[in-house]
Amino acid sequence: MTEQDVERGRKNAIISYITIFGVIIAYYLNNEKDKKSPFASFHIRQSLGLWLTLIIINLSIVSKFDIFMLRASVYIFFSVLYIYGLSNAISGKAQKVPLVGSLYQKIFANLGK
Repeated sequence: MTEQDVERGRKNAIISYITIFGVIIAYYLNNEKDKKSPFASFHIRQSLGLWLTLIIINLSIVSKFDIFMLRASVYIFFSVLYIYGLSNAISGKAQKVPLVGSLYQKIFANLGK
């Protein structure tokens, strides 16, 4: 990725981390003609993976058990991953989120191409 690509896609990369709706908005903004950025696509895949994983874990595991420590640990874990991804998007780095970033890049490989 070139520096020009990073600058062009930084706004969409940051938007993708705001909410699950931010991912959708960033995806459509990134797919406009002549504005596609591999940097933004990378962060859209990372953010989408984080949001979907959080939703799935909340619906399947955390909602079944009403244990405060389980719920708090899940939210803290994903908060750290979101902050890591968002800080990379702001600073213009295309680093994968620890533990699950490579998986997200494989699963959503066709997203943003």
